[in-house]
Amino acid sequence: VQLVESGGGLVQAGGSLRLSCAASGFTFRIDAMGWYRQAPGKERELVADITTGGGSANYADDVKGRFTISRDNAKSTVYLQMNSLKPEDTAVYYCQAVVTTFSRQVNDVWGQGTQVTVSS
Repeated sequence: VQLVESGGGLVQAGGSLRLSCAASGFTFRIDAMGWYRQAPGKERELVADITTGGGSANYADDVKGRFTISRDNAKSTVYLQMNSLKPEDTAVYYCQAVVTTFSRQVNDVWGQGTQVTVSS
């Protein structure tokens, strides 16, 4: 399975962006999916994740109320709607998925990342 992110870019503070991450390839199941980010000089951190069926999501404290994660299992795609963006949201955003293979091995799969830059 491969993950391909899109939707990053440059936006002014207060603006919005929507990130998409599409999974391709054959596997038994794609379980939880999430978005992480890494700013220069900082460790990668969880932004939000969502359960297999999409019924439950978890958010980092500093994005609660501004970001919304969702998924469309028919399209094997997870989204991150980001509103009221702040300069401190500037980072490379990575998509992550927990994938169960046909041999029932569970793996973490990562996308290549997409840059989000918020100007003040």
